[in-house]
Amino acid sequence: MSLAERALNNAAIRETAKITTPSWMLNSLERVMEYYTERHLCLDTQACDTMPAPRPGKKYMLYAHVPFCHTLCSFCTFHRFLFKEDKARAYFKSLRKEMEMAKALGYDFEELYIGGGTTTVLVDELAKTIEHARTLFPSIKQVSCESDPLHLTSMEFTQLHGLVDRLSVGVQSFDRDILARTDRLEKFGEPEVIYEKLARAKENFPILSVDMIFGFAGQNRDILQRDMDTLVRLGPTQITTYPLMVTHQTRKSAKGNLANPTQDIARDYELILNTLNGHYDQMTAWSFGKRADQSFDEYVVNYDDYLGVGSGSFSFLHDTLYVNSFSLRKYQEKIEAGRMGVESSKYYTPKAVMQYRFLLNLFGGRLSKSYFKNNFGKSLWGGLTKEMAFMKMTGGLVEDPQDPDKLQATPNGLMMGVLMMKNFYAGMDNVRAELRRPLRAGDM
Repeated sequence: MSLAERALNNAAIRETAKITTPSWMLNSLERVMEYYTERHLCLDTQACDTMPAPRPGKKYMLYAHVPFCHTLCSFCTFHRFLFKEDKARAYFKSLRKEMEMAKALGYDFEELYIGGGTTTVLVDELAKTIEHARTLFPSIKQVSCESDPLHLTSMEFTQLHGLVDRLSVGVQSFDRDILARTDRLEKFGEPEVIYEKLARAKENFPILSVDMIFGFAGQNRDILQRDMDTLVRLGPTQITTYPLMVTHQTRKSAKGNLANPTQDIARDYELILNTLNGHYDQMTAWSFGKRADQSFDEYVVNYDDYLGVGSGSFSFLHDTLYVNSFSLRKYQEKIEAGRMGVESSKYYTPKAVMQYRFLLNLFGGRLSKSYFKNNFGKSLWGGLTKEMAFMKMTGGLVEDPQDPDKLQATPNGLMMGVLMMKNFYAGMDNVRAELRRPLRAGDM
């Protein structure tokens, strides 16, 4: 499915959005998703020390993970360690070697996404790694990279101009109290300073994406509205607004101190939809763009198959999830021995993969009937009877009047896409927490 097809431009979305699915039904959906994530996202993996070769005709995306941060945010559950320059420089060299191993297997990639951690802890090493990837994989059309507001306008950051096509900056909120509560005020500065840095960075990257979170304690509707109005005034190329995710790893810190215990997520989501629609095209349930033909944060929606390099990265290739070592020491030892960083894998049945693709396509806002028929040999109703019946009962999907092959998500369907993806990512974060639990000081 093309990016242009994913832009939700139909009248049902462009009009004032109203979510009519009852709260009890949304709560039930979350419980069902918790059941499925616990069932499928668990550590019953098999030992593995190699990746499979690419399949002819398949398109692949390359993900590279940089697991270093100068400070660790309490609500973040991604794989990261406190920055040490010598460790980080050695790591970037290993990252480039692992890319060479993927090349030797026969892979080429259409897109490179670099996530973290903080990818820009060493801008010179990051620039060298991007240049190396573009040389190894000439089919790369776009490089996306995550960052924070700290160094956006520094001289060293200019090394990324012309190398990074899409820069995603985690802002989370422009509210001073929320920034202080999340320990971001001291790290990144006053909201006005962040806004000015973003305004200047817009001129230096073809796509500037601003990532926001809703669901913080103290973030009432007036504060959320101000955040959305500030984004519209700033006018970045893209906006991502995702709900605060409380996982097993962050339950104590986030649920007790950061999460809004009385949040009405459907009403908050309505506010976001109705503020941004008209200014932006909706690209996924929580991503918005000035143009429809651009990539966005959720690369798993763009590509069925992606290969991850770096410590703690995940790959999904064909019907199997692959997990790279979460120990920096073991990862470095593997690379030095001429092996990729992968150490475990988990096979998924065709039904489980079909459910996974359904989740991603609903989150993306459109489902193609022929896609499911061609890839799974079953229609949506034939392979996912319960899921489609639930969508019909809640009015989550409607026929696209311009394309009989497509089903279009309504505001109800988009709300369910938000909740399903939120729980999916929370489940992945719980897996990361379990994989990090055995790590000791020597694994750094």
